[in-house]
Amino acid sequence: MADFGCLNTDIPFNVLSRLQTKDLLGLKCVSKGWKHLISDRSFIQAQSQRKEPLSGFFFQQRHRYCPDDIKTITYFPVERKGLQQDVFAFLPRDVVVLASCNGLVCCRSCYPFEDPAIYVCNPLNCEWWKLDWKEPDKESFISLAFNPFQDISVNFTNFKVVRPRQFETEQEEAYFSFEIYASRTRNWKLSKEVCWCVSSLTKNGGIFSGGILHWLTDGDQILTFSVENELALLISTPLPAGEFNSTPQACIGESEGQLYYVLISEEGLHVWVLEDYFDSTWSLRYTKTLAQIEKEHSGFLVNLHDRVMHWQRIDDRPWMDPLAFKDGVLVVRISNTIYLYHVDTSKMEEVGETSKFGAMSWASPIVLPYTMSLVPLGRQLGSP
Repeated sequence: MADFGCLNTDIPFNVLSRLQTKDLLGLKCVSKGWKHLISDRSFIQAQSQRKEPLSGFFFQQRHRYCPDDIKTITYFPVERKGLQQDVFAFLPRDVVVLASCNGLVCCRSCYPFEDPAIYVCNPLNCEWWKLDWKEPDKESFISLAFNPFQDISVNFTNFKVVRPRQFETEQEEAYFSFEIYASRTRNWKLSKEVCWCVSSLTKNGGIFSGGILHWLTDGDQILTFSVENELALLISTPLPAGEFNSTPQACIGESEGQLYYVLISEEGLHVWVLEDYFDSTWSLRYTKTLAQIEKEHSGFLVNLHDRVMHWQRIDDRPWMDPLAFKDGVLVVRISNTIYLYHVDTSKMEEVGETSKFGAMSWASPIVLPYTMSLVPLGRQLGSP
């Protein structure tokens, strides 16, 4: 078993490459031959051609007024209970998570900055890539684009980091520009594309879907940027916030290569999928009133309907807030408790009170979905 010969025709290669990443982790211990095979780039390239299921979510709180960053990052899986807070211990410093994309995670060094840097890493194999970060800004919405079906070869892993930045003209008109780092060139460049938009970006990093990065804004629009073509576009959300009696809460997410928009208001929970970019055409996939949700989960939720109908706020936060969505799983904060809500089955699971996730904060946390991946990050690895 130690010598597999030609890997791409070997029976173990063909069988094992059909398995999901979580199943392969234990199989590395079977023998040295299996460990060598599963670690081989050609094997990882073949195995990455299958879609990986959602593994869990990263959760990091933020201060509203204190300038320092909260350093605790919590990971909670979707299939079993438990919180992990040492996932990024392999990095040389404490970080703030910015974006997650198909097994890779983009982070930045914590503020106050000392030698500010951006890291792209794979938490599963503890490999990381350090990027120089000029003009550091703790409010940056830096995002990550990585397609495992296209961007892995037997010699190299290709990814791109995109930093949208908003500027204002003398006429008080606002626009976004886009800075792009490509691992293939190891350089930053400024795209020629700009997108005129007065709204600000909000809630987590960009969602990468179908080769396009998406950022939710606070103005009933979603900013999009095609990483390959470097074209930007604003698309409208399904419903403007002004149609509601109170301020609704929303997030965007991805499933099966499509963009999803999740909204919670006094009228209930609504989930749309984007059908057409140019016409901003959305299709409603799921809807349920708050009274229905409370009835189905009376053991978890008490007076949810009455409280959200009046949209009472705790510590200047909405009572109910969707934080992240991926593959039909919604992370939602209700009062001071985090839940996983499975849209397809209406199943709800309590993750824990926010106090278990580290220092308490006044602002919306960073919540990122995560899928496991064996993908290596090439030659420019970080040195502990």
